[in-house]
Amino acid sequence: MVLEGRFVRLEPLSPEHHAALCEVGLDQSLWDVTMTLIRTSDEMMNYISESLRLQASGHALPFAIVEKSTKTVVGSTRYGNIDRANRRMEIGWTWVAPRWQRTAVNTESKYLLLKHAFETIGCIRVEFKTDSINNKSRDALLRIGAKEEGILRSHMITPKGRVRDTVYYSILASEWLEVKRMLEKKMGGDGANL
Repeated sequence: MVLEGRFVRLEPLSPEHHAALCEVGLDQSLWDVTMTLIRTSDEMMNYISESLRLQASGHALPFAIVEKSTKTVVGSTRYGNIDRANRRMEIGWTWVAPRWQRTAVNTESKYLLLKHAFETIGCIRVEFKTDSINNKSRDALLRIGAKEEGILRSHMITPKGRVRDTVYYSILASEWLEVKRMLEKKMGGDGANL
């Protein structure tokens, strides 16, 4: 499955994306406040392999994010924690190389994933989570219309050993049309500074 918009194309993640993801994804600033730590080419391949293992088990659907105008792979995102019985899933594990942050790339990626989740799959809830100290991510989730639900204290231990508080957000099917209109309005211009 490929999801395509004006600015980005989300294509199924594969080992063929490895070199391109290494070109943009070994910047250590990307991994400061995440549960992922990718420092080397081998760790990037492990990231891809684990994503595909989760896909094979039915728990995830990972994508490479491709900027359409340049055909450059600029990051990755996925559906995860897929719960078919309760018609919910999480959108996350998203990272975008610094050069493409605060552009249309992340906003349109989330829009495409949300639209497919609500309008094609029939989800009643889409979840997001982030580290409580990751203000960039928290601000971005609010900008796309997600509602903060609460903080799980001492929820995870990061790869660097810090105990992380996790903030949960969601968008419900009943909120999707309003969120969709807001996102389409934001993306109506040139997509800059989203």
